[in-house]
Amino acid sequence: MKSLTEHLWFEVPQRMGFVNITRTVEELVRKSGIQEGLCLVNAMHITASVFINDHESGLHHDYEVWLEKLAPHAPVSQYHHNRTGEDNGDAHLKRQVMGREVVVAITKGQLEFGPWEQIFYGEFDGCRRKRVLVKIIGD
Repeated sequence: MKSLTEHLWFEVPQRMGFVNITRTVEELVRKSGIQEGLCLVNAMHITASVFINDHESGLHHDYEVWLEKLAPHAPVSQYHHNRTGEDNGDAHLKRQVMGREVVVAITKGQLEFGPWEQIFYGEFDGCRRKRVLVKIIGD
């Protein structure tokens, strides 16, 4: 069995944003040389997410509006977490809804996606550097 571990770094300039990382992950699968296996893509920060969905700007806008309704940033005093001096209680909740990681099968050296599926990094407490782990295992 072979494996490849890489770290991707992001610094989204807004509080919330989505970055399509599909092509980067596909390049890492090629680099790994793995033909049959699994690819884990994992947000390594508690206010960021990795998820799979369609790459469509209207959908991303809808996510932003929906997430802000579920867990509005302001007033920051509404979150007990923010009593610690933080202002990102909402970002923790948004990450919980959007998820921590994805696992995608690798078949014949390629990520196995359904129609329209792509991998995204989701940021909910931006303006600082954060890391995503990519771990590819197989033969």
